[in-house]
Amino acid sequence: MFDFIRQHQRWMQGILILLILPSFAFFGVQSYTSFMNREPELATVDGSGITLSDFNRARKAQLDQYQSVLGGQFDPATLDTAEMRKQVLNNVIDQKTVALAAEKGRFTVSDETLRRTIASIPAVQQDGQFSPERYHQILASQGMTATGFENSLRRDLALAQVLSPVSSSVLVPDAVVQKFAALLGEKRVVAVQSFNADGYKKSVIVTPEQINAWYESNQASLQIPESVDIEYLLVNESAASKDITVSDADIDAFYKQNQARYSQPERRRVSHILIEVAPDATPELKKKAQELATDLTKQANAHPPGFSDLAKKFSQDTGSKDSGGDLGWITKGMLVPQVESEIFAVDKGTISGPVESPFGYHVIHVADIQPITVKPLGEVKADIVTEIRKQISSDRFATMSDKMTKLIYDQRDSLKPVADALGLPVLTAQGLSRTGLLPVNQGGSKLEESSPEAVVLNNPKVAQTAFSADVFKSRLNSGVITLSPDTMLALRVSKVNGTHVPPLKDVSEVINSKLTVEKALELAKLAADKRVEELKSGQAASKLKGFDAPLTISRQNRGSLTKEQVDRVMVLDAKVLPQFVSMPAATGYDVIELSKVEAAPQAEPGQLAQLRQELAQALGGAEERAALAVLRQTYKVEMLPAAAKVISGELDEQK
Repeated sequence: MFDFIRQHQRWMQGILILLILPSFAFFGVQSYTSFMNREPELATVDGSGITLSDFNRARKAQLDQYQSVLGGQFDPATLDTAEMRKQVLNNVIDQKTVALAAEKGRFTVSDETLRRTIASIPAVQQDGQFSPERYHQILASQGMTATGFENSLRRDLALAQVLSPVSSSVLVPDAVVQKFAALLGEKRVVAVQSFNADGYKKSVIVTPEQINAWYESNQASLQIPESVDIEYLLVNESAASKDITVSDADIDAFYKQNQARYSQPERRRVSHILIEVAPDATPELKKKAQELATDLTKQANAHPPGFSDLAKKFSQDTGSKDSGGDLGWITKGMLVPQVESEIFAVDKGTISGPVESPFGYHVIHVADIQPITVKPLGEVKADIVTEIRKQISSDRFATMSDKMTKLIYDQRDSLKPVADALGLPVLTAQGLSRTGLLPVNQGGSKLEESSPEAVVLNNPKVAQTAFSADVFKSRLNSGVITLSPDTMLALRVSKVNGTHVPPLKDVSEVINSKLTVEKALELAKLAADKRVEELKSGQAASKLKGFDAPLTISRQNRGSLTKEQVDRVMVLDAKVLPQFVSMPAATGYDVIELSKVEAAPQAEPGQLAQLRQELAQALGGAEERAALAVLRQTYKVEMLPAAAKVISGELDEQK
């Protein structure tokens, strides 16, 4: 039931995370230094500026958090978007607004509240109780002092008092909870008749005049973004392993040097009976255990097939007792030395003992022996060739990448000298935009999107480098770009293709296809609307003809319907059934019949309690957002012209 509520809480979660216990580490006494440096201000709160440095610290903190989560998959080029920068700037503004409200309202936190908060942190507890020693250890590991941490926490708690009372005071009436439970649990039975737009394409005629008119009216949508044609060198596993040959002598030498990899050591199938002796056992107890083990050895030798029964009856090794003392196949190094020495000293079928070990006395039965075996060269030859090629390729890659790094700047207006030195071809690609390769019909290279070449060229680092100042404007060789641990690339721009609208002849087919789809959708809609009118008026010869089998949907389970279709069906008047409605679908239009409404079952008390909590959280988030908007107005938050530049990346200090 509650997934529906959660799916609409992303905005609320953001407000809670950022405002309930924010880390207000972005503001210090910087007015004087900002004035002296004439640093750009992005916004003001009550006349106090938020500077580019404030923004960059927050932005770096956000990117660092992404990196800690994503690890090796972290790529700032794909995460550091205009949308993210706008969010970061708004977060900084919100944080400063709340901090100002706390200062104006003289919010304070008592020593007792601070102590309780620290004591409740699980990381500084031991056996459920606050541990001063652990507290100071953790602070020291983070490079913090107790005074510094407590002052920071006291300030955070004071700031949290600004908005937390707004959300915590929200009350959700019983009637609202019951209504929501009824809405979420209600089910409706529907049937669908689809009108696929593809079926109407053959009836569509698009004239040259319509194509030309669309072309003239939609120049902006046809505009091809600025792109570059590039030359590039690629050092990867494929380049490093090119022309590697492995001789029989190399294979033979590797085989002999790595015999252990292709050998299975001798192993023995062993069972045992253990008579335990405690480390602090008295001599009398120890002697008694030894005598029992001796007697069991005699009994087992007298009747070897009965070893398993003796183990089940007398062995004190709980791990093997129930399986008749079976320890499985044993190789050297698996057991304690005393027992292992005995196992590998006797012949197959031998029952020996008692053998003393730190655990007590053992009666040992070696049931079978498999001697050491070595896989023949023919069986592992292919694996050896692969391994040798991999080693040579790895060494070559390291050499080639080092050489490329050293040579790439020697002659910066050409890649050919580096290519010749490395024995690599100079590769080319056309239509690389700031966001990756353009489609072929826009001047991009003829590469499959999933091809290795396209994957390399669509890496954001490639476009970022191609459009950097030295490479883009001066047409100089880039530095070496590390795309992954085993893929490195260097490039230079050979041609710049400005933003332009292609001639009509190059896009007429695209326009024709687009207009055909649009007109086919119009025909599908007309057919669907007509069908609805027929059904409503009773003119349809067979109301169910053409409909799929009925299905039951709800706000939580939409079946094959789209979200928009479910939203519409769930508000149709249920007093008069059936109801019919025409709705857009993925492939055209659907006519949906609503034939039955099933009221929600009575919700359990636990479900209602959880739903109340979810609603309170949602309403609390909305109240906090509204309160924050009021605070912004109260303290006259103003966005300055530089804000747009920092969001677009123009003032990005890292570029």
